[in-house]
Amino acid sequence: MKIALAYAMAAEIESLLTATGAKLLETVHGVPFYEIEKDIIAYAGGVGKVNAAMAAQLCIDRCQPDWIVNAGVAGSFRDLPIGTVVLAEDFVQHDVDTSAVDGVPGLIPTLNLTALPTDQPDRAGAILAGLGVAFTRGRVATGDVFMTKGDRANAVAAAFSPTLCEMEGGAIAQVCRRCQVKFTALKSVSDRLCQDNSVDEYFNFAQAMARLNTVVLPFARALRDGADA
Repeated sequence: MKIALAYAMAAEIESLLTATGAKLLETVHGVPFYEIEKDIIAYAGGVGKVNAAMAAQLCIDRCQPDWIVNAGVAGSFRDLPIGTVVLAEDFVQHDVDTSAVDGVPGLIPTLNLTALPTDQPDRAGAILAGLGVAFTRGRVATGDVFMTKGDRANAVAAAFSPTLCEMEGGAIAQVCRRCQVKFTALKSVSDRLCQDNSVDEYFNFAQAMARLNTVVLPFARALRDGADA
């Protein structure tokens, strides 16, 4: 089984590349693809939903992964400690709103879904537990907004009850679902929307990401080497 690790920023993937001595395979339309080890590749697709979707489709078309694992930092609606590992159960896209015509905020056209579930979350949770990783599970809200404390965050929380918010995972989940590629996401809390200084917290995301990258590779190996369920 081939696993692709999907990141947004070069700074998020940096500690993984340094630790593994990864080989750059190619750069396509600004998206670098790396060989981490046999049947595990990684790429940095860029920030935001369009970048994330484009990079995921490039990865699927060129590398033909069986499973994409989105790894990255995220803001927390809950007062979770910085660096908390969160296994995503599903994704919503809080900036998709056709409710004026269909009455359903967040309904994703074509798929006709509001929530995009991740694949085999119980299996993913068992892998993390087997690795001795403390984690929590929850919903992730994706949108082209850097979320901070305030009215918009309150509205997203009320509408979707998410644990986290970020800017890429929901788009990758949508591409994977349409292309019939399995999808999982592991996130690390970089900032907390309940704090007035959440932006300052975010700029220390390298620390949260370095810890997550010590989890991502053994997780990917377990997916690669395990029998497909």
